[in-house]
Amino acid sequence: MKQLITQIFTWWNGQTIGTRFFTWRKGTKVGTDELGNTYYKGPMTTWGKERRWVVYNGYADASAIPAGWHGWMHYRTDTPPSGEDYVAREWEKAHRANPTGTPNSYRPKGSLAVGGERPRVTGDYDAWTPGN
Repeated sequence: MKQLITQIFTWWNGQTIGTRFFTWRKGTKVGTDELGNTYYKGPMTTWGKERRWVVYNGYADASAIPAGWHGWMHYRTDTPPSGEDYVAREWEKAHRANPTGTPNSYRPKGSLAVGGERPRVTGDYDAWTPGN
């Protein structure tokens, strides 16, 4: 029951009930990545390309799409990584979740979260003050 309510009222926890119905009617499964995201293709869009979409495994985070699947999703290649012997390049980094709002977020010296004194501005920049 909880899963049904979640699918009706939220879009960030996987697919909605509308996406589930559209996928069931018109979607063709293309493959699954190492994070558990499932990729589909469907009928042609109005601009003549096949529709492509992803059903995230858990929280919907667009940065959680690996590089090979990203290329397929954005029509950079017609062959998905599941249809070829795709090997990630040595320079490709593994997915790291966005740390904004967590204790792992970037907090420069002088920010309100860290405290301390902000470094003085150097160079040709002059801060504006009212009345100048």
